[in-house]
Amino acid sequence: MDNSSKTLWLTRTGALIAVLIVWQMMVGSMTGGNQLIVGSGVNLILAIAVMTGGLWSGVAVGMLSPVFARFLGIGPFWVIVPVIAIGNLAFVVLWHVIGNMKIGGKPLYSYALAAACAALVKYLILFLGVSYVAIPLFLDIPEPQANAISAIFGSMQFVTAAIGGALACVMLPFLRNAMGAKE
Repeated sequence: MDNSSKTLWLTRTGALIAVLIVWQMMVGSMTGGNQLIVGSGVNLILAIAVMTGGLWSGVAVGMLSPVFARFLGIGPFWVIVPVIAIGNLAFVVLWHVIGNMKIGGKPLYSYALAAACAALVKYLILFLGVSYVAIPLFLDIPEPQANAISAIFGSMQFVTAAIGGALACVMLPFLRNAMGAKE
């Protein structure tokens, strides 16, 4: 990678991290941390990062997202942050692999399949990781609170990942065209 490519990657990745932080901070505070709105936007940003900046851009944004959310007060306990990071990692890797396949010669088909697979896998990682690893092994909290946290990382995670992915399916052709990428 030459210096101009490194600079472009760093600029895109930095800009997407900034968008992510602003989204989490502004929308999180305006909506009281509404999971549907904040989470859908975060997943949209993850998909855009990986599909416009490449795999490592998506990985960087995905790994930093739960850390920033925690610092901003909209994230969960610190012991859950690694589980979210792993879920985000799976999300961006699936978007990278499937979203770049050109299934049926149409990027939209690949984007739709990437959105569906990434949403399902992220949901499974988050639900299983939080409910069966993080909470029982690392959190000594009352059962009602444990159940509430498990619920937060339940089916709504699939919904927010699917919405973010669907929005990415709509936006990516325009963004990639504006950036000069061939579809």
